Amino acid sequence: MEIKASAKYIRIGTQKARLVADLIRGCDVNEALNRLAYTPKKAAVLITKLLKSAVANAEQKKVIDVDNLYVKKIVVGQGPHLKRFRPAARGSAAPRKKKQSHIDLVLDER
Repeated sequence: MEIKASAKYIRIGTQKARLVADLIRGCDVNEALNRLAYTPKKAAVLITKLLKSAVANAEQKKVIDVDNLYVKKIVVGQGPHLKRFRPAARGSAAPRKKKQSHIDLVLDER
């Protein structure tokens, strides 16, 4: 039985988050939490919160043994850009696109 959790509109670029997501894909939940604890990236903190949320969802259902869960699928998709402007030379403005991500996580039992 699959357990799902998702985080939307996360303020991090998709490429940066995918680097961390690749570390835990296919791992057991305990091993994934250990890997994320020692990964010095912002995305590691965000994905840790999402993983703990998915484990809490599994505990609520009481159908699955939490000790046998593993990360079946983790997908980092692109969200909308926040369009901002900053001052540039000669009184003009330069556009900036601040990136957002959507992270979807699926846990399953081995």
